[in-house]
Amino acid sequence: MSEQTWGRLHVDPAAVPAWFGPLLESIRWGDSGELARFARPPGALARESAVLVLFGHTHLGPDVLLIERSTNLRSHAGQPAFPGGRREAADRSAVATALREANEETRLDPSGVTVVAELPGLWLPPSASVVAPVIGWWHEPSPVSVGDPVEVAAVHRVPVAHMVEPGNRVQVSHPSGYVGPGFEVGGMLVWGFTAMILDRLFAMAGWEQSWQEGARVVPFDDGYRVTEGGEAK
Repeated sequence: MSEQTWGRLHVDPAAVPAWFGPLLESIRWGDSGELARFARPPGALARESAVLVLFGHTHLGPDVLLIERSTNLRSHAGQPAFPGGRREAADRSAVATALREANEETRLDPSGVTVVAELPGLWLPPSASVVAPVIGWWHEPSPVSVGDPVEVAAVHRVPVAHMVEPGNRVQVSHPSGYVGPGFEVGGMLVWGFTAMILDRLFAMAGWEQSWQEGARVVPFDDGYRVTEGGEAK
């Protein structure tokens, strides 16, 4: 086993449910794979941001918390995403940023979240940002709904089983030339940064099902959005 770690664990894997263990071990010892190309260039100046990748559990198995961005935003309008945003001066860490933003956007109670791991910041050149994914275990789920309607249109708990269903897996092509993983689930097209993170984590956790990559290529459509509802689904 390699001694080179990828992410940083905040808890002992034995302290989380058994289904979470393989993901954490893979984060600790695994390979970042395709995400390695998003490493921050040496010396690059960037805005620091963080997102919360929060996994809970229902009768359907693990699920993940996603928001649907407001259609009125200038950037990424109407797109599914993890809760998160820019680091503020009062935030002591990426973890603090991720939890604060999740609370503001979804009314999530941070006391019910166990932070289990933190991934290296990923460099996103279009926005000159470095985004740190913070992995959480929702040990005590709280009600969630839209906290900031200016930025968020809806909040969703999406079952992982639905996302990894082969029929819901696609590749998304963007006019910029980008082609990457995507998920058609719950009336949403999850793509871009969010889909890349989920695609990698699902594979590392052993949750991924066999599917024919490239069999379905979906052209990005800026009008592909969920109707604004506001409540968690």
